[in-house]
Amino acid sequence: MVFLEPEQYQQRCAQLFNTYKKDISTLLSFAKIEHIGSSAIPNAISKGDLDIYVEVKPDQFEFAIAQLKTLNFIEKQNTLRTDELCMLESLNNDDVAFQIVVTDSVFIFFLTFRNKLIDSPLLVNEYNQLKLECSHLDHDQYRTIKADFINRVLKYP
Repeated sequence: MVFLEPEQYQQRCAQLFNTYKKDISTLLSFAKIEHIGSSAIPNAISKGDLDIYVEVKPDQFEFAIAQLKTLNFIEKQNTLRTDELCMLESLNNDDVAFQIVVTDSVFIFFLTFRNKLIDSPLLVNEYNQLKLECSHLDHDQYRTIKADFINRVLKYP
């Protein structure tokens, strides 16, 4: 796994987010749309991908998924899918994923985690170090170690 320095990817991701946010807002005027993941966290290293959080009410969830698929996205395979979380991945060759989340569900942790790292340069440094130490691992091993870190951060007051 190769990780990029913030100056190598964050500006591109921010521009891409702004473009997608307009498209998503046009389709889902009722949705809360946030830039999440490492590309939203100052000084975080990353694989260079963009994650977009799309929050909707329970009765809008399936409709939102169907609408977002029209942007040339498909459901991501081999990942968690519930009636409160659906991950879509881009077929546009731009390494973008949507996390469609139901309001007030457990999955709002995406925002909590991002905000905790934005507020703590120490946690960002620890997260970067963890990623570098995992660069030789496969994606499943990396995801397990990363999940442990995320859970630990979320337990902080």
